[in-house]
Amino acid sequence: MAEELFIPKLGQTVEEVTLVNWLVKDGDKVEQGQEVLEVETDKAVFNVEAVDKGYIHMGPFKVGDVVPVLMVVAVIGKKDDRFEAQAAQLEKEAAPAQEPISQAANLNEIVIHPEAQADKEKVFVSPRAKKLAAEKQVSLDFVKPTGGRGLRIREQDVLDYLGSEPKASPVAKAMAEKAGLSLRSIAPSGARGEITRADVEKALARQSGAAAPEAPVIPQPPLAEVEVRERIPLKGVRGVIAERMGLSARVTSRVTLFMDVDATSLVDLRERWKADFENDWGFGPGYNDILARLCGAALVELPNMNARLNGDVIEQLAVINIGIAVDADKGLYVPVIRDADRKNLRTIGVEFRQRVEEIRSNKISPDHLAGGTFTITNLGMYDVEGFTPVINLPEAAILGVGKIIPKPVVRAGQVVIRQMLSLSLAFDHRLVDGAPAARFLQQLKQLIESPDEILILG
Repeated sequence: MAEELFIPKLGQTVEEVTLVNWLVKDGDKVEQGQEVLEVETDKAVFNVEAVDKGYIHMGPFKVGDVVPVLMVVAVIGKKDDRFEAQAAQLEKEAAPAQEPISQAANLNEIVIHPEAQADKEKVFVSPRAKKLAAEKQVSLDFVKPTGGRGLRIREQDVLDYLGSEPKASPVAKAMAEKAGLSLRSIAPSGARGEITRADVEKALARQSGAAAPEAPVIPQPPLAEVEVRERIPLKGVRGVIAERMGLSARVTSRVTLFMDVDATSLVDLRERWKADFENDWGFGPGYNDILARLCGAALVELPNMNARLNGDVIEQLAVINIGIAVDADKGLYVPVIRDADRKNLRTIGVEFRQRVEEIRSNKISPDHLAGGTFTITNLGMYDVEGFTPVINLPEAAILGVGKIIPKPVVRAGQVVIRQMLSLSLAFDHRLVDGAPAARFLQQLKQLIESPDEILILG
């Protein structure tokens, strides 16, 4: 019997993937463990391996299609096996106990996040789920099915949907409440699935029968006739980076503080640690490792920098998870060191190197790219002295790290050469004021200029 090749669960937060590239052709012979498919989440690209040896028969999925995790996308078996037979059997088994969505009773149209199933005739609904949806006036188009490999909506799926609170900006919430409009009746257009003011205006316009106000379109200036070396589609990881960085620039009230730090003691300490620990640890501690530990300590003292904006509420977070930006062939990744304030330098260094290796080999779990509360981005290795980083939403701040450069400075009335480091702290003024942000940067400066070996090494 042919083995099913399905999209594996790629972490707790990933519900769907984009098919990027089949690494084999339909009908090819494959070996167990062979990489046969590239898929992409909103964070990274991963390879899917063959679950058995044999001939692969692909389903009706094309490159660029978005499919849910655990969806069967191919079968591996004999040369004359066919995927269609497997899919038909799956539908036949699921059909008797449920009714297709297309045959469900008419419901009042409730439109929320546009996650409607792409192939409604293949999604079935249990009678209990159908009854509950009708009672609560919920459109089944927007309920995520979890039964039968994502082919059946259960009663619990409807309950889960009802229990989820629609995300909306404070202005949108106030407008909807004033108009007596349920947020569940509004389709969101925000980049993170939130309902915006424009969404509420469109919903009100539909309710009154008037035309919805259109956002102004800024025309692109004509492009000069020049030779193009390569065209890179703005999609996948690059598209996610563009969307999130653009959103951050549009919605945050970003302020950047710059501070020069005397890193001479830290440089000397790192050189000694490299000599002492490289053989034992298998690596010499890097500045990113040390700064992650020091930022963790500073955030313990100044927790208002370890925060995020959730709707109209500022949440100060109980955990300190430091993201460290990593450049890779496919784009920028930010692996997260969880509980960085509680880990010693060696543990942070080991975890960070594991994450970097996983990124380079396209094997990093999305869980290792999620949950950050503060980010460090270091361009010092590229001879950059200082820059203004873009805040990694929904975090409150990001630390930019420049190159350590020997510079003449005045100490005790004398001009001496010291190893100077430029730090830039970009923060969202909606969450944090300038003085607390400055105190955080000052605290970090003190930790760098007078490093505590016991604190860092743990």
